[in-house]
Amino acid sequence: MVSTQKAIKQLKEVRKYAYKKKMRLAGEGWKKDWQLLITTIMSARSLDETTIPAAEALFRKYPTVQKLASAPVSEIAKIIKKVNFYRNKAKSVSGASKVLAEEYKGKVPLDMEKLLGLPGVGRKTANIILQERGGDAIAVDTHVFYCSRKLEWSKSGKPEGVEEDLIKLFPKSYWKELNPALVRFGKTYTSKREKDELLEEIKKIK
Repeated sequence: MVSTQKAIKQLKEVRKYAYKKKMRLAGEGWKKDWQLLITTIMSARSLDETTIPAAEALFRKYPTVQKLASAPVSEIAKIIKKVNFYRNKAKSVSGASKVLAEEYKGKVPLDMEKLLGLPGVGRKTANIILQERGGDAIAVDTHVFYCSRKLEWSKSGKPEGVEEDLIKLFPKSYWKELNPALVRFGKTYTSKREKDELLEEIKKIK
């Protein structure tokens, strides 16, 4: 693995490329924690460009977590139909809303273990929620996984291992930057060849 000092320089270089295009990620811009949670559940293996409008439509129809909790799963599925795996996600959205309404008075618990206890929430989803709400967390998705291995920040073949390596490599003050920067980089450079060429150049930074 590279040194912390080198990794920070490389991250700053990634950021220069990552923010060339204006884009909103699925986990950004939500005023209410429950909206952030529901959208992040919906965003798994689905494009942000598809997820955000579907989430906005869902929240227009059900403007509170209590109303969403009482919504029929079939109605939720109909509204989010353009999102990948929408039937399963509709069940998770309904289940998570019910737990929030019944056990947490409508509030999202900003605690890893409690988040993992919610339907449809895995470690990546929980980390996105925590990082968006000011917590020290690193959400490892496909973009973070790919770039981290290419830049030799991690050699792990599993997302959990990459997360552990990044936690060791970067100071806490950089954790919440990693996912947004690497996701934007991956979404900006969709050509594998172009992406790899840029990462090879960034890897040479000393």
